[in-house]
Amino acid sequence: MTTEERKRHNIALENHPLQNTPPPTVGSEGFQYRPIPQWETMPEDWNFIDVAGVAVDSKDRLFVFNRGAHPLVVFDRNGNLVDSWNEVSFTRPHGIHIGPDDMVYLADDEAHTVCKYSPEGELIMALGNGRPSATGMRDFDYRQITHGGNPFNYPTNIALASDGSIYVTDGYGNARVHKFSAEGELQLSWGEPGDGHGEFNLPHGIALDSKGLVYVADRENSRIQIFSPEGHFINDWTHVSRPMQIFIDPDDNIFVAEVGRKAGLFPWMKPGPNPTGGRVSILTTDGKIVARWGNGDNPGTPGDFFAPHDICVDSEGSIYVGEVVWSAGGRLNMAPPNCPALHKYVRI
Repeated sequence: MTTEERKRHNIALENHPLQNTPPPTVGSEGFQYRPIPQWETMPEDWNFIDVAGVAVDSKDRLFVFNRGAHPLVVFDRNGNLVDSWNEVSFTRPHGIHIGPDDMVYLADDEAHTVCKYSPEGELIMALGNGRPSATGMRDFDYRQITHGGNPFNYPTNIALASDGSIYVTDGYGNARVHKFSAEGELQLSWGEPGDGHGEFNLPHGIALDSKGLVYVADRENSRIQIFSPEGHFINDWTHVSRPMQIFIDPDDNIFVAEVGRKAGLFPWMKPGPNPTGGRVSILTTDGKIVARWGNGDNPGTPGDFFAPHDICVDSEGSIYVGEVVWSAGGRLNMAPPNCPALHKYVRI
């Protein structure tokens, strides 16, 4: 932790309404973290509503894709607000990915588009025509999907390969992964509705490891599926609970944001007995869990979550987690009013 971060951390602890003692360390040996409550600084009249996406650029600036009046805001590593894309509008922010050249890729699910922007918010490329593809879905009911369709029907997230290829999970109204060239030409798609190998029930998040393998958060099947770059099934992991998004660092540590079964359920779903809540898991490439914390027992307290939606890690190993508290149940008073939409965990 830098001197400035430690100073901000201590101030946050003194003012934190939930406790007068430092937040507990979370994680496990080798992957231990300290929560930094109230890390970011924004004008008093600004509100995230929901933080749908988080991503860091080459300068460790955090880009926060949110559903408030200022949908794309940027912070430095100390939590100071340094930019806001006030001239860019979105229908419903959902997913974000920042490439090695600091280009920003954003998935707007209700606009059925994925767009590439400069770091300053200039539109470079748009994928999708703004209309949902024909998949059989009606009334935003995923159970109505009868087949996988073309791009896009509520796309969710983006990942880049080392050659610039663009992978997109698609999404709420589809059951596919699409691969585009760096120039935006569709190269292949795979997936159909279902729970078999290579089938999806809401492909929600995506990431690539150093070998180019594709990890897909198959949310409503509560698993992560792993594919070759060409979409051939390799393996799946079922020891996750409704995974939302995946981040893989340069050392191939795999960070997973899991929403669990206490929040964000569709109307026809039931939590079941002893449901798992929102949590973060860190895994190796062979699926071993090396750290895990949260469970939604005390959302709003440092170290716990209500509805994690995205996760990323900066060059210092700090973890950022975005939550969709409002849409996942906060609007129905299922979460405490002090439940944050953005978390930072500093590695210790």
